[in-house]
Amino acid sequence: MSIAENIATIEASLAGTAARLVVVTKTHPVERLQEAYAASARIFGENRVQEMAAKQPELPADVEWHQIGQLQTNKVKFLASFVHTVQSIDSLRLLIELEKQAARHQRTICGLLQFHIAQEETKTGLSLPEAEEILQSAEYQRFRHVQLTGVMGIATHSPDEALVRAEFRQLRQHFEYLKATYFANTKSFREVSMGMSADYPLAVTEGSTLVRVGSAIFGSRS
Repeated sequence: MSIAENIATIEASLAGTAARLVVVTKTHPVERLQEAYAASARIFGENRVQEMAAKQPELPADVEWHQIGQLQTNKVKFLASFVHTVQSIDSLRLLIELEKQAARHQRTICGLLQFHIAQEETKTGLSLPEAEEILQSAEYQRFRHVQLTGVMGIATHSPDEALVRAEFRQLRQHFEYLKATYFANTKSFREVSMGMSADYPLAVTEGSTLVRVGSAIFGSRS
C-alpha cells in the first residue's frame, strides 16, 4: 500500500475516537514527508533535532512539529524557533532551557511530561513523584513560554496485550491525577501521547489522544 493509503487506513481507524495521528518521519527523506502531507498528515514527529531542523524549511508552514526523542539541553536552541511540542520532557533542567530559548524567540512551546511506564530499563522517563517535584518547583511557577499540555509514555515492546494495556492505563491514570491536582482549570492540559505502529489500537482504547506511527505508514526501515 502507498503512504496515502496507509494514512487513510489509520485515520479511518481513529475516526470517532479522541486520538490524532503523529506521523513519525525519522530517517525518511523529505519527499516521503511531502507525500504524507499531501495525504492530509499535519503532525510530524522526529527523534533527532538536526534531522527535524533540516526538514522543517522544506515542508509547508502549517506542519506541527513534535520532538518525540530524548532531547539534550544543548540541542534545544536548534528547534526553539519552530517546534510545536516537545513530547519527551524528562527533567526540570530541560524545561528551564526550553523556557529560555522560547522566550528568546518570543513564542510558546508546548511540552509533554514523559513517564517511564515500560518494564524495559532502556526506556527513559519520569516517575510520578519526580513529575510532581517539577510541578511544585519555584522555577516552573515562573515559566511564561513553556506550556505543559499532557503526558507521554512508551509501553514495553511485548506481544502480551494485558501488559501493554496495563502500562497504557497507568499513563492515563498519571494524566488524570495531574489534571485533577495541578491543571484542573487548564483546558490545554489534555494530551495523552501513547501508542506506536505495533500497539496504537490498544492505546486508543485506553484513552490515547496522540498516536505516534511510523513503520505502519512508511514501511520498516532497512
